[in-house]
Amino acid sequence: MKLAIEPKGIDLVVEPHKYTKSDTELMTKIISHYKETGELLKLNKPKVASKTKKKLISEQ
Repeated sequence: MKLAIEPKGIDLVVEPHKYTKSDTELMTKIISHYKETGELLKLNKPKVASKTKKKLISEQ
């Protein structure tokens, strides 16, 4: 892992992310599976429907 180099005049702040219990369990499952088999699990991410510009204009 490399350290981030801050540009002059910019102060980067990295805050810890709060994970839910299910997120933590899923990460544990992925890491343990990778350590055992050496392959990555493919996750099915729920698709979030984004609003198109046409929909946004018609709603206003």
